[in-house]
Amino acid sequence: MEKTSIIYLPDGMKKEVSPQNGKYFTLKELQTIVGGYIECLFLNNDMTMVVNEEGKLEGLPCNDLATEIAWNSGFFDIIVGPALVCRAKFIK
Repeated sequence: MEKTSIIYLPDGMKKEVSPQNGKYFTLKELQTIVGGYIECLFLNNDMTMVVNEEGKLEGLPCNDLATEIAWNSGFFDIIVGPALVCRAKFIK
């Protein structure tokens, strides 16, 4: 199975993950990863970043690595909390 999915954590750590069913991430999986409601940012090269939609309201910590990835794709905003970056085909 293709392993192109990475969770970027605010502390600078990264973790490779795969969908539990081997095909795509379920909504429940995505919500667990980001800790709440999801928001998808469509990045360059058929990649998607999934973040906590209410992360700033909840006061989640800044995620420097995810912010840099977002900025490189034209999203000039600060990313907070955990962020999943994966191929768009893994999001249904």
